[in-house]
Amino acid sequence: MNNHIAAVAPQRLGRSRKELTASTVGAIVESFDWNVYAVLAPFFAAAVFGAGSGELLAAYAGFAVGFLARPLGSILIGRFSDRHGRRIGLTVSMAAIALASLAIALLPSAASVGAASAVTAIVLRVVQGLAYGGETPTVAAYVTEAAPLGMRWRFSAISYGGMMVGSLLAFGTITVLYAVFGTSGLSAGGWRWGFVAAAAMGLLAIWVRRTAPESEAFERLRKEQGTARPPISTVFREHRWACAALLAISISGTIPFYFEMVYMPVYAHNRGIVDKASASSYMTFVLAMVLVATLCAGWLADRIGPLVVLRTGFVLQATLTLPLLFGMQSHSIPFWAGALVLGLMTAPVTMAVNLFSGLLFPVSVRAVGAGIVTGVATMLFGGTFPLLAEWLYTQGGYSLLPYYVAAAAVIGLLGTFAAMRAPTFAEAIAAEPSLRRRTATFV
Repeated sequence: MNNHIAAVAPQRLGRSRKELTASTVGAIVESFDWNVYAVLAPFFAAAVFGAGSGELLAAYAGFAVGFLARPLGSILIGRFSDRHGRRIGLTVSMAAIALASLAIALLPSAASVGAASAVTAIVLRVVQGLAYGGETPTVAAYVTEAAPLGMRWRFSAISYGGMMVGSLLAFGTITVLYAVFGTSGLSAGGWRWGFVAAAAMGLLAIWVRRTAPESEAFERLRKEQGTARPPISTVFREHRWACAALLAISISGTIPFYFEMVYMPVYAHNRGIVDKASASSYMTFVLAMVLVATLCAGWLADRIGPLVVLRTGFVLQATLTLPLLFGMQSHSIPFWAGALVLGLMTAPVTMAVNLFSGLLFPVSVRAVGAGIVTGVATMLFGGTFPLLAEWLYTQGGYSLLPYYVAAAAVIGLLGTFAAMRAPTFAEAIAAEPSLRRRTATFV
């Protein structure tokens, strides 16, 4: 592999790094904006949705609306970037995210304009949901087309690692706001600065992306076909195996990640493992470790092959999730150890997500194809996960939750085999330097 990397022209490698930077900085902003809303919701709920008994629920409904808008955003912006280019698609989506964040920061309170404040907030979250739905698959397409052979799974890991960096920055920003304003000050208007920071980061991402080149694969497509593209129905009619594989991988990436990185403090509290505050503070450390593990998984995938790394991760999740959770519940496994191992087991999937989705579809429908499938999967299995978990808790079915998470890993494992039935993916995997090296070893 080192010889292959050395053969990559320095000029091409420099271009690829610019494309990687443009992709990663967008992932950071996307994650920051998404998380900062959820974390600040308790502080702005009364101001924006009106003081009463249901303002926080209304604020979280605004959070859920963003998930509902993602599939439509995948169609609109994904199709746009398939026609006109990855770079312009990424610029449009990031501009919408940044401007919506700034508008939320400047929202008049419900006390001054009444219900118009809540309605405007929901509309702005729909705008952001549409933008997120287009941003994610366009990043996947851009990284897929930018990454050189022998390094592309590292590129995938770094680009998706931006999501975790954004989450860490969001929690860091909240910590600073707490220190500056205090709890009462945040509710009195200090929360607005969190959205100002989100808008500023979005503008920074646009500035970084202004010098990023268009992907060479898209340039070739544009030279051959102009802006003519197959109908969107082609995605489902001609790429059934790709859709099935991506749906499986998206489910296996979404459910364990939301459980182990987002919902874990609530689960640990409800099961009497550890109090919610202690669990929440520890999860920041787990997230940082998962980021490191994701980068290491990308390096390893370039060395020994992505399917080996992915399938190993799924097997570990399927076999260890239940023992770890039951061990934590019985206090035979400390929370810090169990939570860390559960988090680290998500790294093979987070490493592969961007590139895996991009490699499944040809250039002409890459963004819209990946976007529709991942958008629907995220909406159904990510946006609903906390709701499902809490429903199981109230209905006495909480013991089923670990099985639900473990089953997602089995689905992901099956998805890796379905992917090999997708011609575009199979061809890309056959070109992997790691695969050629292993084959030569046995010949």
